[in-house]
Amino acid sequence: MDTLTTPSYRGYRFPPEIIAHCVWLYFRFSLSFRDVQELMLERGAEVSYETVRLWSLKFGTDYAAASSSSSPLGRRLAPG
Repeated sequence: MDTLTTPSYRGYRFPPEIIAHCVWLYFRFSLSFRDVQELMLERGAEVSYETVRLWSLKFGTDYAAASSSSSPLGRRLAPG
């Protein structure tokens, strides 16, 4: 794959911001899936640890590739 593209969040129950934030928390701070679940619950989003695991498997490589590069995509995927 030569170019980086934004991941497609179509068909997911939660908005892309929630998904991206969960994946970001998991990889950025080396948290467990249950830790991410608890943090999201504190913020009012009821997300199961299994959902965080599946999102990390699906979107983790996209996040890792984007965050390791200096492209604008890496800055767009990181919340904040």
